[in-house]
Amino acid sequence: MLALLQNFQDFMRKPQTQFEIPIYQRNYDWREPHCDQLFDDIKDIANDDSRVSHFIGSIVYISDSVYHSADLKRLVVIDGQQRLTTLTLFLLAIAKRYGEIGNSKRKEEVLEDYIINKRIENEKLKLRPVTKDDAALHHLLHNLSGEGFAEYSRIIHNFNYLFDRIKEYDIELLLRGFSKLFFVEISLERGKDDPQRIFESLNSTGLDLSQGDLIRNYVLMDLPPEEQKKIYFEYWLKIETNTKDLRTNQPRISDFIRDYLTFKLREIPKKSNVFDEFKKKFHVSNESIENRRQLTADLLKYSSYYSRLLNPEKEASREIQARLKQILKVEVNVSYPFLLEVYDDYCSEVIDESTFISVLDVLISYVWRRFICQLPSNALNKLFMYLYKDIDKTNYIDSFERALVKKSGKVRFPTDNELKQGLLTRDCYNTESKNRIYFLERLENFNNNEPVQIEGNEQITIEHIFPQKPGRDWESSLGDDFGKFKDQYLHTITNLTLSGNNADLGNKGFVDKRDLPEKGYKDSRLYLNKSLASLNKWTSKEYSERFEQIYNRFLEIWKFPEIQFQADGEGEADIMTVDVATNKNIDFVIFDGIRHESLTWMSLLRLVAKSMFELDAQRFLIEPLQAKMKTTTDKNSLTDAVELGGGYFIEGQGNANMRLRKIQNILSTFEFDDEVMIKFKSSAT
Repeated sequence: MLALLQNFQDFMRKPQTQFEIPIYQRNYDWREPHCDQLFDDIKDIANDDSRVSHFIGSIVYISDSVYHSADLKRLVVIDGQQRLTTLTLFLLAIAKRYGEIGNSKRKEEVLEDYIINKRIENEKLKLRPVTKDDAALHHLLHNLSGEGFAEYSRIIHNFNYLFDRIKEYDIELLLRGFSKLFFVEISLERGKDDPQRIFESLNSTGLDLSQGDLIRNYVLMDLPPEEQKKIYFEYWLKIETNTKDLRTNQPRISDFIRDYLTFKLREIPKKSNVFDEFKKKFHVSNESIENRRQLTADLLKYSSYYSRLLNPEKEASREIQARLKQILKVEVNVSYPFLLEVYDDYCSEVIDESTFISVLDVLISYVWRRFICQLPSNALNKLFMYLYKDIDKTNYIDSFERALVKKSGKVRFPTDNELKQGLLTRDCYNTESKNRIYFLERLENFNNNEPVQIEGNEQITIEHIFPQKPGRDWESSLGDDFGKFKDQYLHTITNLTLSGNNADLGNKGFVDKRDLPEKGYKDSRLYLNKSLASLNKWTSKEYSERFEQIYNRFLEIWKFPEIQFQADGEGEADIMTVDVATNKNIDFVIFDGIRHESLTWMSLLRLVAKSMFELDAQRFLIEPLQAKMKTTTDKNSLTDAVELGGGYFIEGQGNANMRLRKIQNILSTFEFDDEVMIKFKSSAT
């Protein structure tokens, strides 16, 4: 490796040289604020005669014979492409400004000094970005205008932006500032230097590159150029296309690889550690090219499923597509690692379409019932990480349903009775808009061959039957029930309906709402208003009857699995819900995403206590935890000491129940209430 402080002007003047951005690099993506900063730096240093230089970072490139031809020296840029590209656009904009003021000589000088290799016909441009950016840069070279380019390009956008900032009287001043720019030129030699390691160290902050960017570079960087192109175009470009959310036009490749690793490793990488975990799992530098192709082929396969999870319209089956749209609406993204494996079974014909649909229906019911019962969602990521292992492929749907129904504690599947209690009191109005719209849309359109569009339909809004600002007519008609409606019933699903005439119904009394010509409940074509049309009043009696109708319709839509089993204590449970440990032998424990087997209550206490002490030792030294744990440095004062670290110990003496309580106290203090799932052996000994 050779590192030198270099003048940027001299670097870009290199003759017969091409700065190539390899295909594994991301596209040019600097925004206007980045351009502003660079532009302002150039202008400031130009105006300050006391400053002879301005440092703008580093450019790292690989230079060896693989990339050279007889007439052209190619420098493969692995870091610094954003600055290099922006300065190229800056100089192109200056050339255009010279052209507009009629100074064609200076225009050609700028182009020939910095932009093109004059004597090389087929490789004119000195800078060769990745594919789409390259086309945009060629377009600018030929007409110095962004007009007529077929699609949006950040290259063209920033060129126009920089051109607008360059005024006629500023041109020479800006070129003087440009001549003062310096950078560290780092030249790497293949076979002697490790480009990947150097690249990672230069991007260690993670601010500029996503986890997906780092992984792409890791997979492709050290391959020969032709293999880079083959794997990039055959696999990686398709992976990136598949993992784009078409609703937001945002890349989701980092999320995809995180979900991919989750089911491959049965561990959930932190979002900031996806690249590091990928490197631990796949040592691509030690793999043959064929093995690397197999890895990217596997990623491509699962990315095709991920594409349909993100963009359900890509799914050919209309029935599956409809379920995937529901999963998007309730935003159960934590289920993606599980669904990727099930999708693979479907596409590999392990299961048929009807089985896949059944899995999706059960999953939606599970998630929506939990929402109504206000059960926490933060424990579900670990559940979905392991759930696929519970599936028996010879009895797919039954084993899946059984696995979910046997869950207890915070990850339980709410029963019909629990659901009924939740539905009675759940505020369904003051929740996220997407949730209340989804709920009412499903209730409205179930078994309806002429479904009504609710989402995105400005003509239909949510209507309170008993209004939010009731008048005296409501108070007189309800009597003693008035307070109950106002305080308990107002925002429940039973008091909500849909209407295209909400503004006209307003705070009117019930009969007026029912009979308003062409706009009242009687004239409504919506299912949710049919039963209201036949009522003469809206009191607790009518409210209760409507609740039963909605509850029964709910049970038809979001069903509880029809399976029979005895609750024998064999399923996984949240350890915080375990009351008794006596005579219960541990089969396995999942703690912070990692499965631990062959544990006793004492060894589990050691595991939890030591892990939490490493996380935050000070919490063991404050009341009330210190008193409960007897945290001390005097090991001899304890009967059965548990070592924490740093010379500290806690008391471990006691029976299984006492140790269980210690574990629960520690987890509660550290707010790790949902981090430990436990499964007991079927027969305690």
